[in-house]
Amino acid sequence: MSLRPSLLDPLFAPATVLPGAGPKMAALIDRLLGGPERPARVIDLLFHLPYGGVARALRGSIAEAPPGEPVTLAVTVVAHRPPQAGAGRRPFRVLVEDASGDVSLVFFNMPRGRIEKMLPLGARRYVSGRIELWDGFRQMVHPARILDEKGFADLPAVEPVYGATDGLTSRAIGKLAQGALARLPAMPEWQDPAWLARQTWPPFAEALRAEHNPETATSETATPAEPESGARPGAEAREPAATATRRRLAYDELLASQLALALVRSRMRRAPGRTNTGDGALSRRIEAGMPFRLTGAQTRALAEIRGDMGSDRRMLRLLQGDVGSGKTAVALLAMASAIEAGRQAALMAPTEILARQHAERLRPMAEAAGLRLALLTGRDRAGERRTTLAGLADGSIDIVVGTHALFQDDVVFRDLGLAVVDEQHRFGVHQRLALGAKGAAVDILVMTATPIPRTLALTYFGDMEVSVLDEKPAGRQPIATRLVSSERIDEVVAGLERALARGDRAYWICPLVAESEFVDLAAAEERFEALRLQFGDAVGLVHGKMKGPDKDEAMERFAAGTTRILVSTTVVEVGVDVPEATIMVIEHAERFGLAQLHQLRGRVGRGSGASTCLLVYKGPLGQVARARLEMMRETEDGFRIAEEDLRLRGEGEVLGTRQSGLAAFRLARPEADGDLLVAARDDARLIVERDPSLKGERGEALRVLLYLFERDAAVKLLQAG
Repeated sequence: MSLRPSLLDPLFAPATVLPGAGPKMAALIDRLLGGPERPARVIDLLFHLPYGGVARALRGSIAEAPPGEPVTLAVTVVAHRPPQAGAGRRPFRVLVEDASGDVSLVFFNMPRGRIEKMLPLGARRYVSGRIELWDGFRQMVHPARILDEKGFADLPAVEPVYGATDGLTSRAIGKLAQGALARLPAMPEWQDPAWLARQTWPPFAEALRAEHNPETATSETATPAEPESGARPGAEAREPAATATRRRLAYDELLASQLALALVRSRMRRAPGRTNTGDGALSRRIEAGMPFRLTGAQTRALAEIRGDMGSDRRMLRLLQGDVGSGKTAVALLAMASAIEAGRQAALMAPTEILARQHAERLRPMAEAAGLRLALLTGRDRAGERRTTLAGLADGSIDIVVGTHALFQDDVVFRDLGLAVVDEQHRFGVHQRLALGAKGAAVDILVMTATPIPRTLALTYFGDMEVSVLDEKPAGRQPIATRLVSSERIDEVVAGLERALARGDRAYWICPLVAESEFVDLAAAEERFEALRLQFGDAVGLVHGKMKGPDKDEAMERFAAGTTRILVSTTVVEVGVDVPEATIMVIEHAERFGLAQLHQLRGRVGRGSGASTCLLVYKGPLGQVARARLEMMRETEDGFRIAEEDLRLRGEGEVLGTRQSGLAAFRLARPEADGDLLVAARDDARLIVERDPSLKGERGEALRVLLYLFERDAAVKLLQAG
């Protein structure tokens, strides 16, 4: 049952409660603002702020209107010029004039009756749009606005411009947003009064209304897309200026995020820990059996982890390391420390493939030291599952590796001491807590191979201590990265032929062509068929629509060398560790984010052989895409790449949160609001020190804030005590 304050109910109602949001419109709103399993709600429209505004004041006369700029003109309709029968795709033209001259209004594919109704002969109308010169004559194609006297009188001075989607125009979103604003309840003030006064910020509701009703036009803002040509979400979005109202809303969101993290941290810190380290004998045995020596960074991270595990406070630590920096070895040695203390350990991975890979990599080292390791996923046979559950309950299993199947109710441990969570940002705080609740005072170690810029580490992992693995194990070769135009794809295939003759293996990644796995799949299957013509059965295929066992089999065939080229879509984690793979071909590299390119590249260069990553792009490249690919060519430093990715794309994309359902920021921009982020962190810390249960007057208001920004995992934690 939701504990959300009832005052917020109108905002979390589905968007279909708004005037004008019928079934057809609802599907479009969901596409723009809904989540994978959740339709769009009123709050989603409120938080979808406009990125600019267009002034709607009358601008001079037809003769003076500057070509190419948005104008609003008062005109009289003088002639209708329908296309001649059989003239093909010719437009319907309407001639309008004022005292200074005339202009042709041009309409493609619009019913004649509709045009004649909008623009009756002799009528006075107000039209908005851009005038262009065509064959020396003035014309305006698909005016953005056609209004009579009353419509013009009702028009706001500045019309907001929203990121839109096909079939759902900026104007339609504006009407829905006004409907959403009408449902906005009176909110308690959750900000500190002295801080508000110093910043001269208005109340939350006032700030939100002001952002949806801009008073000044932004320079260069495009006219909102007309019905026939809706722009894709944010297609023309320019950075909104940092107005006082925008800063107020950004700070509210950052405070919600930082307060949620501070509450989690204070609970973890307050919760008494147990000493989770033993005599070190197991760890020494495992380390002696490892085929490599630990790097300085691994040794340092282990010392920090064991320091936490040996204290009487619960550990909550983030282990951040680039692809191939040796996080798994550190995790195993940390788990060994918990087992030495007589406890059990669990490692949770986001996908079954990664869970299996971790189990296969850890099992030989664990078993050599006399430890029993089991794998638990959603696909286990009933008998296997019963045996594993019994072993966890009676303590005969020391380490379990699994997917989110680990926090199902029937998974009971005899005494869980350490939970390791791989790729934290795929889960979220509440799932991490659920695994931590599987034992008494469980220490938690979170790992990520996504190098995270400092501002984001504060934002998403502010409740944790951080250890960084910034060295690669000895013997790792640098990866040569080259940019190749898609026109030279034949040369890439010829290069593969030579590499296969040398005994190498290669990944070939096909991009997400559209927001559709089917189109994505078609591209991969097409490439797979083309490569099979050349290389026969040496080519394998993996994609997200395959059944789990088939996917695993395709991966295993590649790891064993039965197939030598693995064609894959990005839907699948190419998380397989195949040291023999030395070539990574990424097709349409211009469509990928920097972090994703870096992750994919890190799948090669894992053995002692020299490795190559070919970024195949289709020109001409835009400025951002070119900057991205050049950065890949320049460096292998994941942290430098992450900082650049943040600059180019913003935080939601960098962490992959747009896809993973983690609440990315909608009003704040950490890359621009860094000063507010630091202030919010300090404020959150003070709040938790003074009112840890949020029981005071401001505390009650802050609970509303946490629910408003969907950081309610923290409130549930308060309830749980």
